[in-house]
Formats: sequence, structure tokens, C-alpha cells
Amino acid sequence: MIHTNKKGEWFELVIPAEWERHTLETLFKDFWKAPKKLVHLLRMEKNVLINGNVPDWTLPLKKNDRISLKLFTEEEVTVIPEYLNVDIIYEDDHLIVFNKPAGMDTHPNESGQGGTLANGAAFHMQSNGEITRPRHIHRLDRETTGAVLFAKHPLITAILDKMLEERTIKRTYLALADGIIRQKKGTINKPIGRDRHHPTRRRVSETGQQAITHFKVLDQMKQKDLTLVQCILDTGRTHQIRVHFSAIGHPLAGDSLYGGSDTFHRQALHAVKMEFTHPFTQEKLICHAPFIDQSPIFINIDPYEI
Repeated sequence: MIHTNKKGEWFELVIPAEWERHTLETLFKDFWKAPKKLVHLLRMEKNVLINGNVPDWTLPLKKNDRISLKLFTEEEVTVIPEYLNVDIIYEDDHLIVFNKPAGMDTHPNESGQGGTLANGAAFHMQSNGEITRPRHIHRLDRETTGAVLFAKHPLITAILDKMLEERTIKRTYLALADGIIRQKKGTINKPIGRDRHHPTRRRVSETGQQAITHFKVLDQMKQKDLTLVQCILDTGRTHQIRVHFSAIGHPLAGDSLYGGSDTFHRQALHAVKMEFTHPFTQEKLICHAPFIDQSPIFINIDPYEI
């Protein structure tokens, strides 16, 4: 793990031996895969120092030298800070993983909207003296529960966005599907597009975007006519798991939009685990999201064993 430290607006990293093959240029470009425009801005404003000095970006890095990055500058908060009682699974100076409850949007869909996870993130950060804009890295549907990742400043946002695109942030879901799925595991590879006849619904469509869901059956609950499945996505399309399981004849229980039974008050879908390597500390983070429904949906399942 890389030794790091926050000093006011500055973030300091001690260069490990394995970074000696990098220059500052290649650290940002090849290792963190940060966008050129953002790196250019950091460079021009002298917001990157080595051992307190303006560096030569083309020289090899040296073990135990200190990189300082000016990351924690105040910026306008574009969502209304609002106290919301949402559990935090993991937090540090750069990112937060929340356990989103059902009935809450991830972010405002129109100007001035409140009650979203982004509003709660803004309040939480301001209460800790962090006057920056929280940025969601991905979303969950309003009625889906579980782990959602937010970034706290532009550089970590860009890095995490790229990690999500390259699938180095692994997200695992649990779902209860109607009926008994016979096969033990499988992959649903069906493109998803908008449903022209419904404003929010999606459907499998030959002209849609590629969508791939890998699933594993954890339990065939024959008495309840339900199947507990674990899902990992190669793509992150809107309603992907819901559309895919409906398409194979096993819609999620409680999912009225896609033909599911009325077994539960919402679709039985929970983002149970998120795994990734922290870009700055190189620590392997595994974030488990406990079940939080007041009327339990997932019973006799330990989320920490998934």
C-alpha cells in the first residue's frame, strides 16, 4: 500500500519502487489514464510538485520522493445539500461508497430536485468541510438498493470513470427471479434499446447497445417459485439485469415494469458488492452492502459471503 497524506488543499503520495519505471507524464497518461485536458490544467497551474518543487515531467520518478497534488480546492456545489440518513460503506479523502436505499434516485433528474443520493452526498461532504461537488460514477435504479460510488474531486472522477469503462471496477448484484432457472450459470448477451411505446422502459432490440450479463444460480427456492441469482455485468445499460431476465422468461420478482410478480413492493435487486484497486493507495477495496429493506426481501443470505 502506498503511503499518502492530506495537507490542506494538497494530497501527498510517497513514490513506491514500482513507480520508478514512470515519469510524471506516463504516471498520469498510462497508469492513471487521466484525460489530457485535466493533466494540462494541473501542469499549467503548477498543481503538481515533487518534493515541494515544480518538476520536470519527463524525468523518471524516484522511490521515496513525494508527489504533491493540489486536489481539494473549493468549487461550486451544483446540487442542494440535504441531510439524508444513508449508510456509508467506505469513505476516504477521494471517494465515498454509499448503501442506497429503495425509493431514492441516485442524482437529480431535473434542476432543484431534492431527496437524491447526490443531495445527501453534498450535505455529508459539506458537514465535513469538503466544499466540492460530489460526482456519481455509476447509477442504480430508484428502487434498486446497494453500493453506489461517488467521487470527490475532478481527478479521481476521471480515473474512476475510466476504470468503470475498462471494467476494473467489479460490481456484483443479487436478484430474485420469478420461476425456477434450471441452468446453474450462464451469460445473457442481448442488446438493449429504448422502448418506443414507453418513456422509461427498455427492451431487447437488435439495434440497441450491446449488453452482457453473467449469472450464477445460488438457490432454487421451489416452494416460493423463485430463483436467487448472482449477477456480474460486462456492460452497464439502463435496467440491464431487469430487461435481460424478463427476456429469458424469468423477470425479477416485484418488477411490475417488466412483467414480474407482485411478490415484493419493488424489484428484488441489490448491488451487494463492489471491488476495485484504489488508484492512489493501490489498496484492494472490497465493499459489501448489507440489506436495508424494512420488509426483508433477501432472507437467510449473508452479503459478506458473496
